Amino acid sequence: MAWISAILVAIVAIEHIYILILEMFLWTRSRGRRVFGTTRQFAEETKALAANQGLYNGFLAAGLVWGLVHPNGGFGLQIQIFFLVCVLVAAIYGSLTAKKSILITQGLPACIAFIFVLINVS
Repeated sequence: MAWISAILVAIVAIEHIYILILEMFLWTRSRGRRVFGTTRQFAEETKALAANQGLYNGFLAAGLVWGLVHPNGGFGLQIQIFFLVCVLVAAIYGSLTAKKSILITQGLPACIAFIFVLINVS
């Protein structure tokens, strides 16, 4: 069961690395604008804000990876729990303030990983 939770946490981390790339490097390009549904003008005007958001997503991914590779397995699980809760809070806030689908695209994978990590802790 531990390997399933590790894979799920890794998927959440990879998703946030992808978001980092979209927000920091592809925000003004057609792919970034298409993913986030923005216009060229809006993307240009907000690229610094998007890069900042991307950096935060990178920190979430880094924390999840840190939890996965930490040499103390018990402490690694605690790190994973903390960062998965951070992702869940961010997804809830994002769904309330930005786009409802964030709850599904970011919150659901984090919730599933969170449940499996909790099972792994027991």
